[in-house]
Amino acid sequence: MPSIFTWLRRVYSLDTLDTRFTSTATPDTRRPAKDSRANAIAQGASPSLWRTPEFFIYYIFFIVLVPLMFKTVSDASKYDHPIYSKYSDLLSPGWIPGRLVVSEKNKCALPTATDPDRTDPSPCFQDNSDTQYASFRDNIPPLLLLLIAHPLLRRVYQKYANRGKTETKPSSHAVAGASDARLEQRMHFDFCFGLVFITALHGVSALKVLLILYINFRIGKDVPRSYVPAATWGFNLCILFANELLGGYPLERIAKIIAPGSGSTIEETSSLVQWAQTLDDLGGLMPRWEVLFKVTVLRLISFNMDNYWSVDYPAASPIEKKQLDPASLSDRDRVKIPAEPAAFTFRNYIAYVLYSPLYLAGPILTFNDYASQQRYKATSVSRTRTVMYGIRFGLTLLCMELILHYIYAVAISKANPDWSLFSPGQLSMLAFFNLHIIWLKLLIPWRFFRLWALVDGIDPPENMVRCMSNNYSAFAFWRAWHRSYNRWIVRYIYIPLGGGGGGQRPPGAPRPASPPKSGFMSKFLQIRNFLMVFTFVALWHDINLRLLMWGWLVTLFVLPEVLGGMLFPAHRWRSRPTAYRVICGIGSVGNIFMMMVANLVGFALGLDGLKDLLAGLTGSYSGLAYLVSCCVVLFVGVQVMFEVREDELRMGINLKC
Repeated sequence: MPSIFTWLRRVYSLDTLDTRFTSTATPDTRRPAKDSRANAIAQGASPSLWRTPEFFIYYIFFIVLVPLMFKTVSDASKYDHPIYSKYSDLLSPGWIPGRLVVSEKNKCALPTATDPDRTDPSPCFQDNSDTQYASFRDNIPPLLLLLIAHPLLRRVYQKYANRGKTETKPSSHAVAGASDARLEQRMHFDFCFGLVFITALHGVSALKVLLILYINFRIGKDVPRSYVPAATWGFNLCILFANELLGGYPLERIAKIIAPGSGSTIEETSSLVQWAQTLDDLGGLMPRWEVLFKVTVLRLISFNMDNYWSVDYPAASPIEKKQLDPASLSDRDRVKIPAEPAAFTFRNYIAYVLYSPLYLAGPILTFNDYASQQRYKATSVSRTRTVMYGIRFGLTLLCMELILHYIYAVAISKANPDWSLFSPGQLSMLAFFNLHIIWLKLLIPWRFFRLWALVDGIDPPENMVRCMSNNYSAFAFWRAWHRSYNRWIVRYIYIPLGGGGGGQRPPGAPRPASPPKSGFMSKFLQIRNFLMVFTFVALWHDINLRLLMWGWLVTLFVLPEVLGGMLFPAHRWRSRPTAYRVICGIGSVGNIFMMMVANLVGFALGLDGLKDLLAGLTGSYSGLAYLVSCCVVLFVGVQVMFEVREDELRMGINLKC
């Protein structure tokens, strides 16, 4: 019987997370080529350092410091801290045994003047003050019901559809005919269910969504072909800004423009405005549809661009030319090989854009990939792997619950406290765990919706590849953070702009600029494209200055990594691997600090809050000494990160992140 450690290793393996990272991502028909690549990767890996004296010292650091990190930030979250009363109103009742609310007013059993012996050694609340995560967490029961009901309804529909067909068609079908039937059934179900789904979500505003979808579809079909990319991008960028600035186009505002003489009282208000107000009240379960529409915009662009590029794809069937099994295409082939021209219909377009498991938050699936998986079930989808992935999701959700019950980093930052009341260690750990909560609050919804898709037979990309604490490179960090979005950015923006100065481009995509004449020019173009990409990313997330500053800071902070790679090229240090590893470790410590600063500005504290936190951290000699010790600890962590990646290389896996 396998031990609990063997079971956990399987749950937390890369194969369970996403087979795109492992050898199982490539079907058996192409396994020899994959094995040769894996062997080549493994041969380039360095010898293991896990049992060296150097790493035994690192183990002591981890055994001592990781529990101390949790204790430090937990102490800063206790009820007896001087600022507890400032943010206690932001806390919510908890559920973990021993931390439940025990008084009628949902307050802890704290000492009082009449009852000085009344004590509670730990807070009895949880920090559910992040509105973005709270909206997901509070709706987990109905979402779980949907996860079960949606695939069951599909099975019932397919069984009914198949029964009807067996009465009118021969029992034996060619493989192509079976795949066409599967595509037809799944697309029809997704089309119908998607319409019902957005109507329940957005009520009357579903008509606004469908109108935008229709206009985008007509752009891809009716605009002269050479203008399709510009028209598609222009329309969807305008929609992003219009949705934000006009607040989702409330009908009441439109009615007041049509009937400008309406008064402020009910008697003076025209019947048109009253009717518009009534319709606005029928906003469904999520009236603010424009907040979620940002992910939908990516699918609108994907459909039009995949359709546009499909025309320029070689006329000969790429599947026949490469002698591929259409039922066992790899992820790369599913994305690259265009869907058949007959697949680019309005019904399939609506089914793709409104695909329920991925509609709310992604992960993002290109139309080519979606159509391919509708025709043939991906070989990576299996019941065992899906169950293991579901267990991993449950453990991640439990981890978040424990953190929210014992660490109040979000509530503290929202309260704008006097940072001087915290020790340097508490300040740094509050910032560190704030970033971890940001990572988890995005990871958990993404994994839930991907789990829903896996249960339904669709395998979208995994969005979070690495733990937030397992990143030292700015470039690699963004390849691993929101990975499906990163892949979308690379395919539809970065490569058409020229990428890093070369490389593959999607079929039909604009050819990159002429190859740079020097390595410096290549790096310059890479940084320029990086700046343009992150400007779009910031505006896509939200139209505000804070996120725009985040995008520019990210671009600025990759410069040291680029320059470091130019000054210390790896090939010059092959004879001195240990020295090179130390140099890379020192540079990576700086990278980590800069990534933390950028994300704290963009997603947590803002620029003013960061200034106050840094002032509290560096305003004393003890604070500076603490920063130096943090650099030492981060250096130890980076060396372990290096070895984790070398371990993956020894297994023939190169995640490039």
